[in-house]
Amino acid sequence: MNERIALYAGSFDPPTLGHLDLIQRAAKIFDQVIVGVACNEQKSGLFSFEERVEMLKEMTSDIGKVTVNTFIGLTVEYARSQGAIALIRGLRVVSDFEFELSLAINNQKLDPEIDTVCLMPSEPYLFLSSRQVKEIAHFGGRVSHYVTPEVEARLFRKLTSGQGAGDREQA
Repeated sequence: MNERIALYAGSFDPPTLGHLDLIQRAAKIFDQVIVGVACNEQKSGLFSFEERVEMLKEMTSDIGKVTVNTFIGLTVEYARSQGAIALIRGLRVVSDFEFELSLAINNQKLDPEIDTVCLMPSEPYLFLSSRQVKEIAHFGGRVSHYVTPEVEARLFRKLTSGQGAGDREQA
């Protein structure tokens, strides 16, 4: 029997407990979950791609079915190269639906053999986004309800140093 592999791709800048929730739930459904940190060089994030991979590996170290990698290019092409049969997407609120539906339709056109599986996050993470976490932390707010202690420490170190990944790359 073939192994059922899913790809959960995103920017994960920073990875949140909402991301971890979806990874854990996907691992219950699939034989292997690949967490793919998408490298879009046109976007500068707070954390480098390597830092995001490190944080995700720390967060998922106790889930044996999960691997974390970076990739460049179309998500569906990376999924195909990894033998994935599904793309994992999170649907937090109704406003996510139109974007995710459009993405799923485009991915289906690019590769009809790869399905999109949308998971609803657990209730505490319905309105959580990495962007909001960064904004709260930027203004000194507590983010321990949204990220792991390790991610929180890295986030505050990064913000107090004034060096985002994009800043470092231009220096």
